[in-house]
Amino acid sequence: MEIRLATSGDIDAIRGIDAKAGRPPTEVSALATAILDDARLVVVASMDGTTVGWGKTHFWSYADGQASSGHYLGGVTVLPGLRRHGVARTLTQVRLDWIWGRADSAWYIVNPANKASIDLHRQWGFTEVARSAKFHTTSFTGGVGLLMQAKQPLDE
Repeated sequence: MEIRLATSGDIDAIRGIDAKAGRPPTEVSALATAILDDARLVVVASMDGTTVGWGKTHFWSYADGQASSGHYLGGVTVLPGLRRHGVARTLTQVRLDWIWGRADSAWYIVNPANKASIDLHRQWGFTEVARSAKFHTTSFTGGVGLLMQAKQPLDE
C-alpha cells in the first residue's frame, strides 16, 4: 500500500470511493480547496495503482462552544471490500503524524453509532470530551455527536 498527498488529479477517484462507500460524494470545490490548503492534509491510499481510500484533516482557528480550535481528523473513507485490512489505520496514522508536527492535541468528531470508527481511534488514545448536536459545521444523524481528543504521545 502506498500513501501519498492527494492532488487535484485524485478528486474523481476520491469521489468514486465516497460513492462506492454509500456516502454522498464530497464536493469538487471543497476537495480542491482542502488539497491546496497548507493548514490541512489530504492523503490517498493506493494498491497496485488503484486508489482505495482517502483521509483529510481540518483546522479550526476558533473554538465553537465545546469544540476547541485546532487540528481535527476530518474523516477517512475506504472502499468497502478493503475495510478492516489496515487502510484506515494507516491513513489515520499518517494524518496524526502530520498533526503531531503542528500541535500536541488532535480532535475528532463522530456519531456515537459509528462503533468501527470509535474502536479504530481508541488505538491512539482518543477519549470523549463532550456530546452535542453540532460541533463546528458538523451536525449528527440521531441528534448527538461525540467530540474526541487525543494527546500527542511522549517520545520514549
